[in-house]
Amino acid sequence: MKEPAMPRQIFVNLPIRDMARSQAFFRALGFAFNPQFTNDQGACMVVQEDSIHVMLLVEPFFATFTEK
Repeated sequence: MKEPAMPRQIFVNLPIRDMARSQAFFRALGFAFNPQFTNDQGACMVVQEDSIHVMLLVEPFFATFTEK
């Protein structure tokens, strides 16, 4: 008997330069943001509810995630 598949979540981190401009652009395309995970450093854009999210991170904050 197979075990039930675990729900999967995908979070993609993308660097951005201007938070307000980036959010306005993606809102104009019809995307929503989760305010619980959105501030001046990053914004959680919902691509597919409960499974796929894109984190828009201002470049200085994004740079703290990797040395590359």
